[in-house]
Amino acid sequence: MIKFIHTADIHLDSPLKGLEAHEGAPVEEIRGATRKAFDNMIELAIEEKVDFVLIAGDLYDGDWKDYNTGLFFAGRMGRLSRAGIRVFIVSGNHDAASQITRAMPLPENVTFLSTKNPESVKLDDPGVIIHGQGYSKRAVTDNLAFRYPQYVPGYFNIGMLHTSLTGRTGHENYAPCSIDELKSKGYDYWALGHVHKQEIVDKDPWIVFPGNIQGRHIKETGAKGATLVTVEDGTITGVTEKELDVVRWAVCEVDMSKCQTMDDVNDAVRLKLEQELEKTEGRTLAVRLILTNKSPVHAQLVNRTAQLTGEFRGIAVGTGDIWIEKVKFHTSRQKSLEEIFPPGTPIAGLLKSIQDLKLNEETIMDLVPELSALKKKLPPEIFNNPEMHNHNESFSGQFFDLFPDNFDPSTDHIDMLRNEVQEFLIARLIQHGDDR
Repeated sequence: MIKFIHTADIHLDSPLKGLEAHEGAPVEEIRGATRKAFDNMIELAIEEKVDFVLIAGDLYDGDWKDYNTGLFFAGRMGRLSRAGIRVFIVSGNHDAASQITRAMPLPENVTFLSTKNPESVKLDDPGVIIHGQGYSKRAVTDNLAFRYPQYVPGYFNIGMLHTSLTGRTGHENYAPCSIDELKSKGYDYWALGHVHKQEIVDKDPWIVFPGNIQGRHIKETGAKGATLVTVEDGTITGVTEKELDVVRWAVCEVDMSKCQTMDDVNDAVRLKLEQELEKTEGRTLAVRLILTNKSPVHAQLVNRTAQLTGEFRGIAVGTGDIWIEKVKFHTSRQKSLEEIFPPGTPIAGLLKSIQDLKLNEETIMDLVPELSALKKKLPPEIFNNPEMHNHNESFSGQFFDLFPDNFDPSTDHIDMLRNEVQEFLIARLIQHGDDR
């Protein structure tokens, strides 16, 4: 029987984004998350007594900030060496040979496959041959798989490749190739890397992305880990996903349609967080809250976003190891403005002017650079301190939060921004009236 672990996209010592700026956040736990997840992988390999470990690219997160990253990795490889476990690595775009400038001596059980040509390594015991090629530069747009050799009879053949295949959303199109091309090589298992979401591309033969071992931001939600593969008599009998992450990211949508009071809002948020925390099995939970649907308290939510964000963070830390990455207010009024303020009234005319507010690509292009420069000069308390009740400061924080991190005035972001600015102004106008 043969056992091996297939992992990729470890991004060792990569910072987790979106949490460290928050007061009371577990900074050290966040900074050490990728190391702890990697330690979990080492423990899994030793516990399962695997024959070898495959790392299919992006072991590092670019050039090291200091030698501690390399020392940590070398030490963990030493543990595997003492357990008789070999490690085979192909470099990816983040740890290409040109990016890592500091050499670190590693134990003899570690093999980096060639970055110049496909390399094949035979393991006569247990009868495995591993084919692979790493990146010699950060951006590899050539089809590396094309030059991989055909399978070697009498061995269990494994191909290692850091690739986007024919393309994956959110990932650069590196080392592109087709599934049929991989199948044509005749290998028994393809150990891929580069895509951070676990995906079984095919089962005949097995073509697998294990995903990364630790989510690093809100776009990397859900369980993260590595793939444990079992082979008996040359046939794969088990492909199992093993969870390794220590901080779990989640997007929680909270229905506000039945919330009549702000106490109801807090109760709904608390319940949702409790439910999400139960799924983590003791891990720290990093959450983006999204308040949704038509709500009786819509105007209050829009008017108090900064304060409520602070309150929700308080609910989170009181519930358990939960840290709020961001709160999005996507609620709407239950009644139309015409129902609230009949046509012909003075306030109805003012509301019509707000609804007719024009924001287009040209005006946004002029506006955004000034807003970005201003935001950098303002203290962070303006954006997230619940103690701030001054209307001007509150407006600044809420207005800037309308801009996505990757705001692009040539996209639908303009329509989204226009709608949110209009809704903010309308809510301000009716804040002393009935919340609808």
